[in-house]
Amino acid sequence: MRAIIQEQYGGPDVLTLAERPDPKVAPGEVLIRVKSAGVNPVDWKLGAGYLDAMMEARFPIIPGWDVSGVVEAVGLDVHEYRVGDEVVGYARKDWVANGTYAELVAANVRHIAAKPRALDWNEAAGLPLAGLTAYQMLDRARIAEGDTVVVHAAAGGVGTFATQLAVARGARVIGTASERNHDFLRELGAEPVTYGDGLVERVRALAPEGIDAAVDCVGGESIDASRELLKDLSRLVSVADPRAEELGGTSMWVRPSAADLAELSRLADVGELRVFVDRVLPLEEAAEAWRLSQEGRTRGKIVLSVS
Repeated sequence: MRAIIQEQYGGPDVLTLAERPDPKVAPGEVLIRVKSAGVNPVDWKLGAGYLDAMMEARFPIIPGWDVSGVVEAVGLDVHEYRVGDEVVGYARKDWVANGTYAELVAANVRHIAAKPRALDWNEAAGLPLAGLTAYQMLDRARIAEGDTVVVHAAAGGVGTFATQLAVARGARVIGTASERNHDFLRELGAEPVTYGDGLVERVRALAPEGIDAAVDCVGGESIDASRELLKDLSRLVSVADPRAEELGGTSMWVRPSAADLAELSRLADVGELRVFVDRVLPLEEAAEAWRLSQEGRTRGKIVLSVS
């Protein structure tokens, strides 16, 4: 199979297109013919070695955890899927090695769900990691109908999902973003505010009594602002700043969940969740996809079209 590989830690320049053996399919796994692979900031952070203390890397690495595709084969004791089924997955393994930037990937059935019918292959590939992160953040923050919640970096990959999911739960969403993204956030049902100096005052102008919960995708000053605005600091959840734990909130890392992914697919099919794809590049341009992701200016997702 064709795959993007890296032989050592580094930046986009270490990525090359190569031929690799087809993956083995273990019990409880399916082999997926990859249609599209989502690109996430964690991909290039892992590739650069920033998370080496946390996750084992087995070189040569094939990056990527997000996938949409068609089941090509099933492993022993797999009854949930058949050859030809269309699926999406957060195909994270216990170590970094055989990822989704490839024509084929093996994924555990606990990490995949049926592809949403309402989404094309590229949109579907942008759903798993960021969608699951947002969904689980809202659960940790106990977001419910009637809450007022601030989503920090609401126009980003995770923030876009968090905003839509909170609105779907009946919450009032105040989203931080640059001014160029304010109209976009209004389309999602949020009330936009500009991040930076004066953020606390701008949020208080909209919510004088404070906020019920905060979902943080950026860290730094967002944590400081949330501390001043929250009625209950236990409802602060961050994927970007461990200081949330020190304040009594939660610093979290997304977990694979077939059930959560199936719910996201359902929400997409009933029109309550959209996936915004900023850029689609061919597999061989994975290095450029990483460069774009590193710039941090994309609205929504970057996706690699594989087949």
